This record gives sequence, structure tokens and C-alpha cells, in this order.
Amino acid sequence: MLKLVFSSSYRGHCLNTVAPRLRVKSDSNSLFDAVGRLTGLTRRSPTNSLSRAFFCSDSNDGSGSGSGSQPVVEVEVKGVESDSDGSDSKASSAIVPTYPRPEDYLTVLALPLPHRPLFPGFYMPIYVKDPKLLAALQESRKRQAPYAGAFLLKDEPGTESSPSSETEKSVYDIKGKELFNRLHEVGTLAQISSIQGDQVVLIGHRRLRITEMVSEDPLTVKVDHLKEKPYDKDDDVIKATSFEVISTLRDVLKTSSLWRDHVQTYSQHIGDFNFPRLADFGAAISGANKLQCQQVLEELDVHKRLQLTLELVKKEMEISKIQESIAKAIEEKISGEQRRYLLNEQLKAIKKELGLETDDKTALSAKFRERLEPNREKCPPHVLQVIEEELTKLQLLEASSSEFNVTRNYLDWLTVLPWGNYSDENFDVIQAQTILDEDHYGLADVKERILEFIAVGKLRGTSQGKIICLSGPPGVGKTSIGRSIARALNRKFFRFSVGGLSDVAEIKGHRRTYIGAMPGKMVQCLKNVGTENPLVLIDEIDKLGRGHAGDPASALLELLDPEQNANFLDHYLDVPIDLSKVLFVCTANVVDNIPNPLLDRMEVIAIAGYITDEKMHIARDYLEKTAREACGVKPEQVEVTDAALLGLIENYCREAGVRNLQKHIEKIYRKIALRLVREGSSNESVMVQPADAKAEVVDESDHHAAANKADVEVETSVQVDTVQTNDQPKDPKNAADSKELQETEATKAVEKVVVDTSNLADFVGKPVFHAERIYDQTPVGVVMGLAWTAMGGSTLYIETTQVEQGEGKGALHLTGQLGDVMKESAQIAHTLARAILLEKEPANPYFANSKLHLHVPAGATPKDGPSAGCTMITSMLSLAMKKPVRKDLAMTGEVTLTGKILPIGGVKEKTIAAKRSEVRTIIFPAANRRDYDELAPNVTEGLNVHFVDDYSQIFSLALEYDVNTMVN
Repeated sequence: MLKLVFSSSYRGHCLNTVAPRLRVKSDSNSLFDAVGRLTGLTRRSPTNSLSRAFFCSDSNDGSGSGSGSQPVVEVEVKGVESDSDGSDSKASSAIVPTYPRPEDYLTVLALPLPHRPLFPGFYMPIYVKDPKLLAALQESRKRQAPYAGAFLLKDEPGTESSPSSETEKSVYDIKGKELFNRLHEVGTLAQISSIQGDQVVLIGHRRLRITEMVSEDPLTVKVDHLKEKPYDKDDDVIKATSFEVISTLRDVLKTSSLWRDHVQTYSQHIGDFNFPRLADFGAAISGANKLQCQQVLEELDVHKRLQLTLELVKKEMEISKIQESIAKAIEEKISGEQRRYLLNEQLKAIKKELGLETDDKTALSAKFRERLEPNREKCPPHVLQVIEEELTKLQLLEASSSEFNVTRNYLDWLTVLPWGNYSDENFDVIQAQTILDEDHYGLADVKERILEFIAVGKLRGTSQGKIICLSGPPGVGKTSIGRSIARALNRKFFRFSVGGLSDVAEIKGHRRTYIGAMPGKMVQCLKNVGTENPLVLIDEIDKLGRGHAGDPASALLELLDPEQNANFLDHYLDVPIDLSKVLFVCTANVVDNIPNPLLDRMEVIAIAGYITDEKMHIARDYLEKTAREACGVKPEQVEVTDAALLGLIENYCREAGVRNLQKHIEKIYRKIALRLVREGSSNESVMVQPADAKAEVVDESDHHAAANKADVEVETSVQVDTVQTNDQPKDPKNAADSKELQETEATKAVEKVVVDTSNLADFVGKPVFHAERIYDQTPVGVVMGLAWTAMGGSTLYIETTQVEQGEGKGALHLTGQLGDVMKESAQIAHTLARAILLEKEPANPYFANSKLHLHVPAGATPKDGPSAGCTMITSMLSLAMKKPVRKDLAMTGEVTLTGKILPIGGVKEKTIAAKRSEVRTIIFPAANRRDYDELAPNVTEGLNVHFVDDYSQIFSLALEYDVNTMVN
């Protein structure tokens, strides 16, 4: 930054010794006029007072570090002296007059300049750290000889430019001859204007050249005074070069305010502005390095000096343009954001003045209090206390602190929860029954339990939360029944799956100290539903994971415990939440995978697979209607016969659930939609044919050829009438009626698609399943058993055959991917069968002398469980006694070594599997009579079930019969 410094006018004897003020010479008028046009200021003040102005550069340490000190311009200023003190100013000289004259000094003190050379007519402040040199300067000034030589210091050979502080330090250390060798030969005779401490202000007068060294400490040298070489003032080349310098300065004025201050002041107040001084001025104020400036200082040829200056100012102009383009690009980049920020700040200030908006913290507090106000009376006192404490804390925090955002988010969650809000429940049992029946067929156990829940709530006047677990194979409607229950109870519904969940924080939330912390699923549920008594469906609870982040199954113990969830504590909120009114419905495929402590807290309702009759009702009343609407097919356009649905269920969809059945029905209706669209497009193309064209419709089903023929005849007659009508003059009304008639007849022409057993394979492909029953009449050594799987129940055969026979070769070989439990059951069966045969036929040593092979198909399916024990015994005894078991007989039950029959599981699934395989006689353990009695009548219809508690009863039913009376 440049400063304009005015020195006070010298009065008294100085006024008489000042040289007369220089006026512009006639040969420089054109040059001065150019400079005047550059600044727009050519007038001179008419006053008589004189003052002195000079420029000096600001620097951090006052020494002109960095790129070098900007020199000071020494000018004469003709202005008006202030009248504040009542005294009149008098003219003074810009340079302190001394005697003898400057040119008389041939021996001077040498002052090193580390950054830039000093040009004649400019000021420069320097720091002198050498005490001897400073004392010599002060002594010279006292002796009325305030002159010294200022010489630029050369760079040390072999070193690069160093920071200014290091350069100055090295200058102070150099003395004597070493300093003499480091100085440039050409310098400037400088007048010592002032000395303040170690700061010396110099004024450049004329050029000098060092001839020899006189003394070393302080360094004193002999000098020669240099003058410019003679030049022709009227030379066109010199004039042109000088005017180009001025023109460049004019361009610089448009981009650099720094230069504008230099040029305007200098051109306004300079006295004799000739060509050499113009060259010195341009070089002095440019940002060129010290060597380029030294080159200008050493040049005595005025034309060459002007050329060097022109190069410097041109380069400076290019730098100014680059600087301007960079500044413009950056300004454009950030101006949009700055403008938006300023407008927002102004908008905030305006709103605040008008009382429309307060500051952020006040607005946030007001928002939280307004949100809490409707629930304040219902909100628990301990929660209100926490909210008030956090609101007070929010006001004390700075908006830029991280703790502010944590507190704000915490208050956001606390105030958004529905404290004390409950939805009005439905206690109408009949209405709830209607809603449940609308959505699901069957599931009597689940519906009965929900109706019991409603009845208890009606008698008590309020309902408590329960934890119900629906277990069953996939596709039986466990998840969908949850939404139906919520609709029947008039509760909000929220579902989240915990399958594969391994992070406890998903249930209990994160600590607020963590970055990105959030509450658990239950708090998120309450926020979403807006009530404290929703129905929460926890899906796939038997597939919980366990990882490094904890055990979610253990975290669910608190959530699903009716005695604990009234004070459920989320890690994020850290305040108790009442979940006792929440109805939890969990779903699982296999209850055995649920940890026992968690299973103990739930009321398990088993949903077995659907039998064929139930699947028929579900397909007809629910699945078919949904698929038809999804495909855009009208009921009158399609007909799926009961025989087709039955074939689809038995040959394609034997699973316990109906999800696969739904996929196949959707596949049928998609193909029907494609057929209808194709036939409709074909009919439209026929409608636009000439009237005498022969209409033909190719039917894809041969059994509807007659009906198709009649439709074609009707269509043809309509087409002829339509074409004849088009030959008459066109009436808009008649044309519209004709179009509607065409559309109606085209719809009638599309044949109604009928799906039955004959063309079912055209829609769903070849049958996937065949009869599970391999044998119409089981041979010797083969018995049908019943098994339970995650997909429902199924039948399986146990086959036993003799491998070899010989004295003492009794052994048993097992195949069929049997598990450890099933292998042990086979060993028990082999031992018990040997004992029973010894009892029934003492003379028969079959098991002692025969090696048996027992196989359970299918071999690729892993099997395990104890319920096949009685079936294995029967298979071995049938082989030993050479007698097949009773026809249409299936059995299941675990056997002990003493022949006792223990209860088994999956009674309903096994019963359904037996009925699907057309089995009429079933043997169950006596302990499972209770489970069988709970089955629906349509499941047990047509079955002859025997309940046994000892294997002797099974032996009597399976093997002790009259072969002649056995039903074939």
C-alpha cells in the first residue's frame, strides 16, 4: 500500500535558499499534456504556498521486505496551507538545500540496499543495524553534509533468493572488503532526510559509480557522478517510446488502483517531467525484480532506458490482466453463494425487526414447546423434566457447537413421540370376526385368540398388550394376518423384520455420544404410527443373528416381557417408555430355533398347512380375484373350472402354504390376458377389411369351434352393414354410433377363455409333482410313515430288504441321509423287532442270521427325528414274517426299547399329508389324541385313526389280519 506523506514547509532562511519552482519547458509541453490527459488533471492551484509530497511503501517491518520496498516519489506540491492555526504557509523546497552542492561529494559512505535500487527523486526508508555506520551518518548530518551512496547488494553466488529476514541478517553481518565486493558499481547519491532510531529515510538525487574503496569500517568509497548521455529531445523515436509508456500507464489505471495513486499524484504535482525522469518513474513504481530495476538505473542512454521501462510496464500490464481474470473467475464462483447468504441474513434481520422471526435457538425452543403442548398433561413427569432441562441447555449452547446438534436431535425425538396418545380400539367381536374372515380363510386358532383378546378388553374396559407368536411353514399367511388383526382391532400397524439382525442397537438404540446415533426400532415405530398402542409385527423372529455387536435375542427379552416393557429403556432416549399397551405379533417358521427364554415369553399359535379343500376356497375366493384384477381381466372373459384348480393344487402346488399357488394362478391369468389381447387385435384387423372379404377366426381351442363359427357369422354381418353405412353421406352422430357398435361387437367376438384339466398344462407347463404314493399295495418289508417338514407334512416309505443270510450274520445297514437320532431309532427298532419276533415265532432265527438293509427314500433329502421308530419296527417284522402290512395304512410314533409309544409333533401336518396320499388308516400315539381332537372336521373327515401306547397294538393293526378279508 502506498501512503501519501506531506512534510511541513520549511520557513525562514530555507525559503530564501529554495531553488525557483521548475516549470514545464516548452520542449516538454506535449509530454506533460499526455500525462495530464492520462489523469484528467492539468490545472495548477493558483495559490502561492508550497508543500512537499512523497510516497513510501508499507511493509511489515518497515524495511521493505518481500519484493522490495517501493520507493518514495519526491515531488513539489503547490497547494493551500491549512488556516487552522492562523498562520500563512510559505514556499519550501522538496529537497533540503545544503552546501556544498551534491555534485561536490566525491567520497561518500556506502549504504547496502538488499531489495531494490533507489531511483533519483524517490524516497526510501532503510534500517541500519551497524552502530558505527549509524553514528557516521548522524555525524555527517550534523556537519551539514547529509549525503551517502546507496548501492544495491548483489546476490551471493551459488545461492537462491532467500526470505527477506535472512537477507537482511546476512547484510548486517557483511562488512569491509567483502561488502565492497558485493555492491553493484552504479548506485544513487542519497540525501539523509531523517534518522529516527535505526531507521534512515533517504532521498535519491543522482547516479553514482564506485571507483575505489577508501575505508572499511564504516565502508567509505570514492565515486564518480554520472549524467545521461546527450539525446535529441525532438527525436520521434524517443517521443513515440515515451508516449507508449504513458499509454500503457493509462491502461494500467483501469485495472490497478495502486498505480492510479502513483500516477495521478506524480503527474499532478511533479515539476520538470522530462524523458529520463519518466523512465525512472515507470521503473520505480513497477513490480519488477531488483536486477531489472538495477539495469534501468545503470542505463545512461535515455532511449534504451525508456525501452527497458516500457518492457517493465507492459509486463506489469499483462500481470494486471491475469490478476483481473483470476479475480473475476473467483468472484463469479462465490458471488452466488455470497449473494444468497447476504440475502438470507438481510431477510433474517428484516423479519427480526418486524417481529416475524426470532433467532434460531429461540425458534427451535418455541417449536419444541409448541409440539409438546397438546400432550403436556398426558406426558409422564420424568419425561417433562428431561425436556425442560434439555431446552434450558439448548439456550446456553452455541449454534456452531457439535453438542448443539446432539441436543436438538434429542429434543426432536423426545417431543415427537405420542406420549399418552392411544387409538380408539374396536371391542365389537362380530365386526372383528367379519374383518378377519374377509382377509383370510381358515386360521381358526388365530382368529379365536384375537376374538378372546377383544372380549377381555371389552369386559375390562381397557386392553393390555400381548406377545403372540405365529409359527408355521412359509406361505400360510402369518405376515398378512398381522395386518388383518390390526384392522380388526382398529390399531395402527408397524412391521419390521429381524431376520439376520445382529446389532443390538437396532432394538435398543445407540448411545447419544456416537456420531449418527439413532433410537431403536420401537421408538421409530411410535414416531411413525403416532400412538402408544399399535400392533407391531416382528417378522422372522426365528432367524435372529448374533455378531460382534451383541445378541439381539437377549435384547428382545426386555421388549417382549409383559412385566418389563412397561418401563422399556431405549439407549438413545434414556427415559422409560411404556410399551405395555402394544400388541406384539411375531412370526416364525421353526419354533425350535427361537431361544428358550424368549420363547417362554410368547404365546405360540401353530399354523399348519392348508389341506386341499382349504386351498380350493382360498384360491377361489381370494387368490383368483386378486390375480384377475391385477391382470385387468374381466370375470366374464375367463372361467377356471374347479377341476383345473384341483389339478393345479395336487400336481403343481403341494406346499403347505399358498404362495406358490398364488404364483401359478397369476401365471394363468397373465397368459389369458395375452391371449385376449391377441384375439382382440386380430378382430380389429378383420373389421377394417372390405365388405366382401371372407372373415376367418382361428380358434386356439378345438372344443369351442362351433361357438366360434357362430360368432364369426355375426361379426361378418355387422362388418358388412358397417361398410355399407360408410358409403352413405357421413353424419357425425351416425359415425359415433357406428364406432360404438364396432367396439361392442369386437368385444363380443373375443371368445371366453375356459381353463380346465385338458389345457391346464398349456398355461403352467408339465406337472411338477406326481403321487407321493409309490405303491398301490405296499410289498413285504415296506411301510408308509408320516413326517413333518418346514414346508408342511409329507409321507415317506421305509424299505427293508435282506442282503445275505448265514449263521451269525445278523446285522443292519442304513441309507437315505439319516440323522443321528434316526439312526439310533433304527438300532432300537432292530433290537425290539428281534425281541417281538422271538416272542411271536420262537423258532424263527431270522434276525440272528440275516443282514438287513434299511433305506428311506428319497436319498437326497436329509432326514432326522425319532418319530419313525414304530414304522421301522413294522418294516423289519413284515420282512421277517414274509407278510405285507395292511393296505392304506400309515403310522408315526417314537418307540422305546420296552415297546412304549411316545408322543410326536406335527399331528395336523401329518394328517394332511396322509389324506393327500389317500391314506384311510392312521396310527398315532395315544398321547396325541388331544392334538387330533383339536383338528377341524374337514381335516379328519374320512379317516380311521387309531391311538396306541404300546407296539403290540400296532402289530395287531398292521400285521395280524386275515389276508383273505383284506380290502383290495
